[in-house]
Amino acid sequence: MASAVRSAQPSAPAEAGRPAVERPWWVRPGLEILDGRLAIAGQDAEALAREHGTPLFVYDRRRLAENAERLIAALDRGGLRHRLRFALKANPDPAALHPLRDLVGIDACSPGEVLRALECGWPAEDISYTGTNVSERDLDVLLAHPIHLNLDAISQIERVGRRLAAAGGRRRPPIGLRVNPGAGAGYNEKLAYSGARPTKFGIYEDRLDEALATAARYGMPIDTIHVHVGSGWLGDGLVRFEDAIGRVAAITRLLRADGHPIRELNVGGGLGVPARVDERPVDPDAYAAALRRALGDLVEAGIVVGSEPGDYLAKDSAILLGEIVTVEERGGTTFVGLDMGWNVNCSYFIYRYAQEFVVCRAPAADRTETVTVAGHINEAGDVFAEDYPLPPVVEGDILALLNAGGYHQAMSSTHCLRPHAPAIFLDR
Repeated sequence: MASAVRSAQPSAPAEAGRPAVERPWWVRPGLEILDGRLAIAGQDAEALAREHGTPLFVYDRRRLAENAERLIAALDRGGLRHRLRFALKANPDPAALHPLRDLVGIDACSPGEVLRALECGWPAEDISYTGTNVSERDLDVLLAHPIHLNLDAISQIERVGRRLAAAGGRRRPPIGLRVNPGAGAGYNEKLAYSGARPTKFGIYEDRLDEALATAARYGMPIDTIHVHVGSGWLGDGLVRFEDAIGRVAAITRLLRADGHPIRELNVGGGLGVPARVDERPVDPDAYAAALRRALGDLVEAGIVVGSEPGDYLAKDSAILLGEIVTVEERGGTTFVGLDMGWNVNCSYFIYRYAQEFVVCRAPAADRTETVTVAGHINEAGDVFAEDYPLPPVVEGDILALLNAGGYHQAMSSTHCLRPHAPAIFLDR
């Protein structure tokens, strides 16, 4: 993936002689309105688009570190022993990983992610692997490094156990089990990965004894209980998240009472980032308090809380710039067409995440038009937002799609032989 790193000079604050602008909900340090125009890391967003072409990912790398530091501070204030890891699948670009290197460990879900983390300087002991449907080829890589494995199926435990037994030696590394508590939370129903409907994630409680027996047969102690309750949940999902973690805590207590050396309860990731003004963020202190309530006596017993956010750390670290190439009415609907498609931004196409667009030349302008924002992939479903309010726009305007730092670049494809979008990384 193409990327470049540039340094940005600190910009003067808006109050230092700059025109006053009504503050939209998304304004923050590093993503501002300067001289009436959108700026990221102190640089004019439209000017970057004109210089580098579109579509273009533009990162404020300091934001990645700020997001990690904010969550770490909240977990500290909550009195939790914790181990924060970055879910590498959210953004594997080495330039994006660099600011996180000294702050967090890594949550990997493929052999390639393990190798990327090692290449970027993480020691193997700081890498936790949790994947699904693990093959023998996967294990060729995974077992070659002393990383920690969380296994989410009895067949996985069997497969790993056979490989370790074949390798000889009496010592077996401890493993984790990913469980499914039958309760979860997500940005929408599709993104709740644990609930009434069975999913492919985790071992259900009715087969937990079988999983424990399989691990014991191969002499593999269990030191971690892991769960993945869902993706993208916001402030209104915290109650459901706490309920799910409470169920996992109950499983953990039973296993500890049965003599299993459980040292870590890994609550996975899933924390979301608001995409619209009416979406309520997850308050980090409320998150930490919910964990403390759900874990109860396990906190006092010294359990380590593992947390593996990806989107929460990466999502608002970047914008995606595109040019408007079409403004046209079709059947009573105004379509605003961009020179990019779902191949570089699949958030709405796949996950139905809301999208927020900002006109770079007038980021605080009144949104008086209702439009559908569409991409250039030759499929009817290639839209980013429907019935969406925008200011009046014209062909040639540059739009910034906010919250483009997580999953967008990582999941890009060349569908329809449309190329990947390059990325630049700014340091404020």
